[in-house]
Amino acid sequence: MARPPRTTPGFAEAGGPAPALGKAEEPHYHGHRDRLRARFAQGDTLPDYEFLELVLFRAIPRRDVKPIAKALIARFGSFAEVISAPAERLLEIDGIGPSVVTDLKIMEAAGRRLARGAVAERTLLSSWAAVIDYCRAAMAFAQREEFRLLFLDKRNRLIADEVQGRGTVDHTPVYPREVVRRALELSATALILVHNHPSGDPTPSQADIKMTRDIVAVAGPLGIVVHDHIIVGRDGHASFRGLKLI
Repeated sequence: MARPPRTTPGFAEAGGPAPALGKAEEPHYHGHRDRLRARFAQGDTLPDYEFLELVLFRAIPRRDVKPIAKALIARFGSFAEVISAPAERLLEIDGIGPSVVTDLKIMEAAGRRLARGAVAERTLLSSWAAVIDYCRAAMAFAQREEFRLLFLDKRNRLIADEVQGRGTVDHTPVYPREVVRRALELSATALILVHNHPSGDPTPSQADIKMTRDIVAVAGPLGIVVHDHIIVGRDGHASFRGLKLI
């Protein structure tokens, strides 16, 4: 009876080196992660989906996150809109769980805090670009209308920043006397009104114009100046002062 042929350890029976045993092949996305981190460290300008990948790396360590990042951008439109999206809508994307949502919301809160830091302890009228950046970071991508008030002291420094109301996708109820009452409580001498248009178009409506003029009419006799009313949206912003509406 013939014996089966002997094989040399480390070589396949058909000839040539045998695959190494016990060594798992490194996932293909590991090299991609290293390259993307290197590009970021070198100051490269990354498209939104790649910047989003960097955020997802820590929350999803054992999966290729590029398809997830692209799905998020396809659904919501941009990096800013992704991190501003409601948690329940983010969870609809395959691969997104509660820990990922938490990381995205931390990014959103960090962006707002950075923008707010640029206006804190400064004269707002001399740092108008920072005010606009803050308002856009805080409200431009919200899913519902919000009405925000920036209360200023006599040197036009920020006393308080408060959201006075949240409404529907195209309306927020605003009560001029309540606005002025709160300003008096805070000893504010000036106001900047801010609200968002979830549609993206910041063009003031006739209702916006009337509401603003009503607040000016109530505030003026009490020595409270309305410096501006800013409307923010995904497509930019509008200033009532710049448009000569107040």
